[in-house]
Amino acid sequence: MTHIIILGSGFGALTAVKEIRKAKVEAQITVVSPNNHLTYLPSLIWMPSGLRNSADIDVNLEKFFARENVVWHQGSVVNVSDGGRTVETDQGILTNDYLIIATGGRYIQKLPGIKEHAIIPCQGPSFGQMIHDRINAMEGGTIAVGFGTNPKEPKAVRGGPMFEFLFNIETMLRKQGRRDKFKLVFFNGSDKPGIRLGEKAVKGLLSQMKKRGIATHLGAKPIRIEADMVVTEREEIPADLVLMMPGLTGPLWLDNTELPRSSGGFVQGDEKCRVVGWDKTYVVGDTGSFPGPEWLAKQAHQADLQSEAAVANIIGEMKGEAPSHDFKAELICIVDTLDTGIVVYRSEKRSFFLPTSKLGHWAKRIFERMYLKSYR
Repeated sequence: MTHIIILGSGFGALTAVKEIRKAKVEAQITVVSPNNHLTYLPSLIWMPSGLRNSADIDVNLEKFFARENVVWHQGSVVNVSDGGRTVETDQGILTNDYLIIATGGRYIQKLPGIKEHAIIPCQGPSFGQMIHDRINAMEGGTIAVGFGTNPKEPKAVRGGPMFEFLFNIETMLRKQGRRDKFKLVFFNGSDKPGIRLGEKAVKGLLSQMKKRGIATHLGAKPIRIEADMVVTEREEIPADLVLMMPGLTGPLWLDNTELPRSSGGFVQGDEKCRVVGWDKTYVVGDTGSFPGPEWLAKQAHQADLQSEAAVANIIGEMKGEAPSHDFKAELICIVDTLDTGIVVYRSEKRSFFLPTSKLGHWAKRIFERMYLKSYR
């Protein structure tokens, strides 16, 4: 029986499982990951306000794996060799006929002071809870929010959630009647933060900041973070709490392999999600670097689309066909403000931006419920 190994148990990896089983091909699926839980990271933005807690966005995948007849190998990837056919983990060695790499990326934490004096929110629920607890304990002060990128691969940025944390915190403080005691600051090295969302989106987001009394410091890269300030190339920004999302790069285990790497440190994939030069080996999501438009996003939706293409190509190969499915480049984002949402859409054919509405907020919550239901 054909053996397909999937490295990781996040969005792209789980979509791959569903797509393989939907195709009804005869294949053994082994998922390799340190734990069998999915954390719905897009909902971390609601943890500071208490709208969500860690239990709300955590799914035990045991039932899903049983339903889909998946073998779960509990372990961390150490190496991939033999052109992708051998996977070494800290719990043993596995071999496969096809491999899908979906272990995600990691945040670049080289900015001086970022580990000691800032919170990187999207590392997991404990960090969302930390933000909640810190703000709840503050009687007032300045909260600074910003994000960076990978200088060697500008696509490797995840700025959307930081806009959401910023707007969610502002709305929360207003609802608590404490907004006047806090100064909110947004900082970014670009004059047009979030430009991958489109010009209209940038204008809309900056307009929201102005409307909400959020100060902006743009066009100067941060050079370090201290206990009471963010220091940029141009100025010092006083801050009692700093939330900072640095750029992304590939996981550390890649350093042990001969997998082809992009300049930014990711596995080099092609338009069909094949690892360049490696037969029957695919990469999806944040682990990979792909061709496509300059706005190609590092987001769960794009990982899902890449998984669909990768599985379609694997199924084709199993039938003796050459891979023919290109992944779709598409950006869908609802920038949530806790009670409203701003909808942004981009594809290679069209794009649109819908200003704040309560419908956007509820659409995000309904999608969360439907997405998680499929794994419970």
